Amino acid sequence: MNILIAGGGGREHALAWKFKQSSLCTNLYIAPGNTGTAGLGTNVPIAVTDFDALSSFCTANQIDMLFVGPEEPLVKGIYDHFKSNSATAHIRVIGPSKQAAKLEGSKAFAKEFMQRNNIPTAAYREFDETNYPEGIGYIRNHPLPIVLKADGLAAGKGVIICNNHIEALAEFELMIQQAKFGEAGKKVVIEEFLKGIELSVFALTDGIHYLMLPEAKDYKRAGKGDTGANTGGMGAVSPVPFADDTFLEKVRLKVVEPTINGIKKENLDYKGVVFIGLIKVNEEPFVIEYNCRLGDPETEVVIPRIDNDLVELFTAVADQRLDQVTIQTNPQTAVTVVAVSGGYPGNYQTGITISGLEDAAIDGSVIFHSGTRQEGANVVTSGGRVLTVTSYGDNIMDAAGQSIYVLENIYFDGMYYRDDIGYEFK
Repeated sequence: MNILIAGGGGREHALAWKFKQSSLCTNLYIAPGNTGTAGLGTNVPIAVTDFDALSSFCTANQIDMLFVGPEEPLVKGIYDHFKSNSATAHIRVIGPSKQAAKLEGSKAFAKEFMQRNNIPTAAYREFDETNYPEGIGYIRNHPLPIVLKADGLAAGKGVIICNNHIEALAEFELMIQQAKFGEAGKKVVIEEFLKGIELSVFALTDGIHYLMLPEAKDYKRAGKGDTGANTGGMGAVSPVPFADDTFLEKVRLKVVEPTINGIKKENLDYKGVVFIGLIKVNEEPFVIEYNCRLGDPETEVVIPRIDNDLVELFTAVADQRLDQVTIQTNPQTAVTVVAVSGGYPGNYQTGITISGLEDAAIDGSVIFHSGTRQEGANVVTSGGRVLTVTSYGDNIMDAAGQSIYVLENIYFDGMYYRDDIGYEFK
């Protein structure tokens, strides 16, 4: 089978690494890919949102399966583009339709979906220019803290937690009146603040059936002890110690099953991963958000713990045969630690040479590239998140320790990583 992965980060490197292990994978392509994926398949210099170029490539190279990594092409309708074109309609596209991807693309749509399907989530209201004055009154009378969310995609920066009403009113004005997040913030969802501990749950669905993948917990804050600025993710662990069988069964019954039933009932065309951001409040699960794809860096711990042949698994998704498959999970713990550029998530330089990559590789660990490119004989940085190291272990302490050991043998100027990923479980 000829496979194209759309994307170029650590998530896509982890997927390429796993796809390559399948005897069913004939040719593997990654668009645009990175230095790490180049060692597993062929990188293709096509942007993930250039649907026409991707379609032409797929036709010319007899692609059988397209796996879509990032959210932007899904929200913009890549699935619909391929399925509506007679030349590409036969290709197995792993990802939801444009309408189904609104579960991530619109916070208001997601909250309304949860409300219709009795899925536990924080109480909320939504506001835009038409009811802006009402929103001001709502904020003034809202208990603290207050959560403000831009309705659309805002590169992971559209959620603001405010600890006083003045700050909340100022952010509300910036979002709606001054377009702080552009079109994404023209509608704002205001939520109650839920206090608890967060985790990520992944349901693989063919639109009718579903399977639960290994859960994960990621670490968004740049600094030790979950301090500092929010990032795209500094590391992740799987499994999650507090998510025992009893809690995960609650998640399945109260969240996952109603979500998949809602997708069926509302005729949403969904063949892919439903990423459910959860918070555990007094032993009960509440949904914070939906994503319509695998997360990053969660993919780098979830995919290594799946023992199934990935090509077989996603073929069953595309062919709606998921009820004939059982997820086989590696019982070991996986911990990934992300190495980032100096200054990230603020301003940072790129083009910095990375050394030690080949010497750092050891059994039980995998180095996944996130933001790298090849310049002559050198691998250089090309993003804020540069690479991740995922290691297996008998527990979080062992796995995290091995990932850090590997990172100690890699160097680039300004390199930074958190050495306390999974700290609360050690």
